[in-house]
Amino acid sequence: MRLNEISDNAGASKNRKRVGRGIGSGKGKTAGRGHKGQKSRSGVSLLGFEGGQMPLYRRLPKRGFKNPFSKDFSEINLGKLQNAIDTGKIDSKKDINYKVLQQAGIVSKSKDGLKLLSKGEINAKVTIEVSGASKAATAAVEKVGGKVIVTASIVASKEEAKPTKAMKAKANTTADANLGTAG
Repeated sequence: MRLNEISDNAGASKNRKRVGRGIGSGKGKTAGRGHKGQKSRSGVSLLGFEGGQMPLYRRLPKRGFKNPFSKDFSEINLGKLQNAIDTGKIDSKKDINYKVLQQAGIVSKSKDGLKLLSKGEINAKVTIEVSGASKAATAAVEKVGGKVIVTASIVASKEEAKPTKAMKAKANTTADANLGTAG
């Protein structure tokens, strides 16, 4: 085989349709668009338009809710972590974190970090740094002598954002005091 003999398989490439090149071509004059009307013009978009009838996307009920504050975690189960240690992809003697797991090809890219879940068993003593961990996963790692370090606790940040009863009471007394001094 030579470089000049290389070609695509039959039917792999198709010539584009050359429209508006004379009536002899079969696609001349109106270029296959018919005569006049909205659809013969450029820039028309009739997707979802049903001739004045209520369109399907408006007949169907709205359902569900997309939380704009939801977190995108990569998840790793204890069984998958143990399997990676057994196959030698990661070293259990060194600290394990998101970067190490991503370089080993065990977890995919995520915006908000890594979450440790308890599916499967672990029998290697590891120190793992994660953004979040389930109680069962933490207990399982600590049972074999390992350690789970949670770097950014989502629960703690939500707790801080939510005002407590004491904070509300203090805000009310401060507001009452300000009203008293104004009069």
